[in-house]
Amino acid sequence: MTPPDTIVLIHGFWVTPRSWENWAEHYEKKGFRVLTPAYPGFEAEVESLNADPTPIENLKVPEIIEKLETVIGGLDSPPILMGHSAGGVFTQIMLDRGYGAAGVAINSAPTEGVQVIPLTQVKASFPVLKSPANRHKAVGLTPEQWHYAFTNTFSEEESLALYKRYHVPASGRVFWGTALANVHPGPDDNHVNYANDDRAPLLFISGGEDNLMPPKVQRSNLKHYTSNTITEIREYPGKAHLLPAQEGWEEIADFALAWALEHAGKRAPSA
Repeated sequence: MTPPDTIVLIHGFWVTPRSWENWAEHYEKKGFRVLTPAYPGFEAEVESLNADPTPIENLKVPEIIEKLETVIGGLDSPPILMGHSAGGVFTQIMLDRGYGAAGVAINSAPTEGVQVIPLTQVKASFPVLKSPANRHKAVGLTPEQWHYAFTNTFSEEESLALYKRYHVPASGRVFWGTALANVHPGPDDNHVNYANDDRAPLLFISGGEDNLMPPKVQRSNLKHYTSNTITEIREYPGKAHLLPAQEGWEEIADFALAWALEHAGKRAPSA
């Protein structure tokens, strides 16, 4: 197949597409078209969403998926998909639905059925999960909570600067729905078919010091895939959750791109 010329970068919770600014510019300089679609209602800037988080409160996963299907399905050829945190889940969902030439899930949140819950993840998620009332709210992090969940290996000064530039509240509705996906019957919003041989190759990238989505989560997610399609993992020691903004991100961005280009379009061998 013709190598992909477009990269779609999918953001996670507590941030907006702005969190991809370094990678977007990096890939554009390499000649790629880069798209950073926002969740519905997240087209506003960080400052506006912090001032009025109503779009965050009203967010629903099916609307996010529909938006991504519209953006990706409207392209002339399958792109490379890369998602960070919750964006890693949406990347997996899109691959499962037949979109994309290859996918990279970076410090991904778990898809349905992944039940590993490290203590650091519990602590990092506690601001949202501590009260059922948060299911109907947009819940922000304090600078201290942000530092623990996103930037625990960063200096406090750098962490605060990134907090001011990137942080927005997260949807309690979506976060609680994901957290409870494994305790009720039937497929949930973050369901994927782990046995799907017809999806594009998938790479998990994991930060070794990530508190919010630790390597255990990525490894467990990987083990759930039983298809014969290429599914791999790469761990980076010393890296935190906000890996796309951490010192040395260029090396990781280049590896992700090289992996995606090498495996783009490959499917499981016919039986």
